[in-house]
Amino acid sequence: MGKNILIIEDNRELAQLLELHLHDLSYRVDIALDGVSGAAKADAKSYDLIILDLMLPGLDGLEICKRLRSRSSYVPILMLTSKSSELDRVLGLELGADDYVTKPFSIMELMARVKAIFRRMENIRHNDNDDISEIIHAGDMVIDTAKRSVMLDSRGVDLTTKEFDLLLHFARNPGRVYSRSLLLDRVWGYGHEGYEHTVNSHINRLRAKIEKNPAQPRYILTVWGVGYKFVDFRNEGE
Repeated sequence: MGKNILIIEDNRELAQLLELHLHDLSYRVDIALDGVSGAAKADAKSYDLIILDLMLPGLDGLEICKRLRSRSSYVPILMLTSKSSELDRVLGLELGADDYVTKPFSIMELMARVKAIFRRMENIRHNDNDDISEIIHAGDMVIDTAKRSVMLDSRGVDLTTKEFDLLLHFARNPGRVYSRSLLLDRVWGYGHEGYEHTVNSHINRLRAKIEKNPAQPRYILTVWGVGYKFVDFRNEGE
């Protein structure tokens, strides 16, 4: 069955171009050309993905993202932005956007991002249906894969979807060194040169949430010239 996608984008030509290519992938597409009508469509119908422009007339993308994440039901959000400011992208991700692309972008890249999001959501659904809940202990951290929750020193840590996926991948593979491009492939589901900063920004925000001193991390370490690794606490004290 085809997925339902909502495009909230005030550039009519771009929205129609995306609609054309998404139709070619057998997705069903609705379009809203402003934030107010986009938010109304998102409330009126269940979608499998929302492609959301950051700058919109009437109601901006950040506010729509915030409203969507306040609902009990979860819908993936792919944010589009023409701004070069890292702060805008970080704000979008902090509010719960699953991914973002910066304009101008190639249609092939955006289609790859869409398919990667759907693959991740399918994997999450399969994991949710598993009878066995995996509990990972690492130092003072406890990760519950079924609940997708993280406890640190007996307190809950509020992570975005992608932050949790990144942390879980690290925790399942302690001691292994990952390059940024490999993390893009394993966690995001795609690997495009020039998007390693996506990994960097997520690592920085994740450290800010789980490390007592992000400048001297205990959990996620930088391997200079290579990438990152998660500390293998099983080898501590040896």
